[in-house]
Amino acid sequence: MTTQAVAPAFPAVPIRIPVREILPWALFTVLLGLIAVYFVGAEQGAFALFDNMYIHEFAHDGRHLLAFPCH
Repeated sequence: MTTQAVAPAFPAVPIRIPVREILPWALFTVLLGLIAVYFVGAEQGAFALFDNMYIHEFAHDGRHLLAFPCH
């Protein structure tokens, strides 16, 4: 009985992605995350950007889910 080594169809070569291509998307993602945390966690009272409570009420359940106190 003979055994033959089977070569993989695709060689295991890692794909290189330059940091210059990732950095703008990473910064954009971090910025969106910070904006989301602000609106869910701090948009009320002294830190409010808007006078009404619409954003607070819209994100109210999310605030409790993420353990932000709001009342």
